[in-house]
Amino acid sequence: MNSRDKSTGETLGSVTESTVSDVDAAVGRAAAAQPAWAALPYTDRAAALRTAAARLESRAAEVRDLIVRETGCIPGKADYEIGAAGGELHAAAALAARPVGEVLPSNHAGRFSLAERLPLGVVAAITPWNFPLVLGMRVVAPALALGNTVVLKPSPETPLSGGSLFADLFDGDVLQIVQGGPEVGERLVTHPDTAMVHFTGSTTVGRAIAAQAGGLLKKVSLELGGNNALVVLDDADLEQAAMIGAWSSFHYQGQTCITAGRHIVQAGIADAYVAELTRRAAAIKVGDPFTEAVGLGPMINERQFTRAAEMLSEAVAAGASVLTGGPGEPPFFRPAVVTSVDPGTRLWREEIFAPVAPVLVVADEEEAIRVVNDTEYGLVNSVVTADLRRGLAVARRLRGGMVHVNDATPQDEAGVPFGGIGQSGLGGRSGGDDNLEEFTTRRWLTTTDLPVHYPY
Repeated sequence: MNSRDKSTGETLGSVTESTVSDVDAAVGRAAAAQPAWAALPYTDRAAALRTAAARLESRAAEVRDLIVRETGCIPGKADYEIGAAGGELHAAAALAARPVGEVLPSNHAGRFSLAERLPLGVVAAITPWNFPLVLGMRVVAPALALGNTVVLKPSPETPLSGGSLFADLFDGDVLQIVQGGPEVGERLVTHPDTAMVHFTGSTTVGRAIAAQAGGLLKKVSLELGGNNALVVLDDADLEQAAMIGAWSSFHYQGQTCITAGRHIVQAGIADAYVAELTRRAAAIKVGDPFTEAVGLGPMINERQFTRAAEMLSEAVAAGASVLTGGPGEPPFFRPAVVTSVDPGTRLWREEIFAPVAPVLVVADEEEAIRVVNDTEYGLVNSVVTADLRRGLAVARRLRGGMVHVNDATPQDEAGVPFGGIGQSGLGGRSGGDDNLEEFTTRRWLTTTDLPVHYPY
């Protein structure tokens, strides 16, 4: 299975595609290693995570080039990934030292009652291509810190930065890598020795995984898609709002779950906002990020390019106007600003995953809130306003797992609860103390002074 440069198609390297038997063997190795790994002093697990962070940092220049070419991103996005992955490792090293139990009151004299946290066992991690390093590390690092072992399956689009690189960072059998497509992923989900499945990807695939895992009564955590909204109120600073809007929709070709796919703008500022957003979009240079100084690189593959082009074409047929941008020569897609979008079209209702900014004008805050919440997704939304109290009041009425006032929708930190509701997620949250809930189970443990008395 080859990895390719997303701009040129050049082969970057190859990995061996795993068979179902390979998955079974990987899970077996991880399961065999887990009890001893969990029994180590927390300082040893923390040290292994810090060692992985040091190895990653020492290879930063090499990894940067790999991410740029394998994901089609600009160098700045690659630098972010490397830094954020290191942050996940250091945060997880600290997590290893967190208390794993609490003393509970008891109504039985002589009973000492505890709730203790235990690792789940083997965690199956299925990760996406858009941020392969950091989204993989978001699962691998805390799961290992808390005494689990992990079997990681990266996307076939990023087998190197999402898979092989991880194998270089960790020693022993605590982290296993398998490579391949749906058959490999399905075996990980259904394997009797994987205690938990953590999937990051599309809502369609997430539903299928939830059905499989649910049938097996297996813990599952899903970080899925979003149809996120950026609300621009009529008192917003125009320059700030348009900059936030451009970054929210266009960064990394719009290929993230936290991209803004809907711009909901109050009428008083709408014309000026659209003009400034269009100016910024038209000024972004698109090309090969490995050989040129560009703002956007290629789409990840032909399927994503074609889907976005079709969605844009359908919207135009329904009355929308494209003010700038759109599909160029594949795989490059220019950032587009679209007005007069019919709310019934796919461009408005579905996750776009391309650099397209659909704009809808609303009369007031109440209409903006109604339009934002009119979606089955619930990941992240943002509100831009000059009045923080006004922004907070609107933000608290928006449906979603995350909301930002006066900032872009794409936000992520190692120590915060990251995740969505509705069709955007199922299960817990990643980040900080939420990882304790995500990757452990609680057990009640008691000790009682003898004698005890029962009726028979």
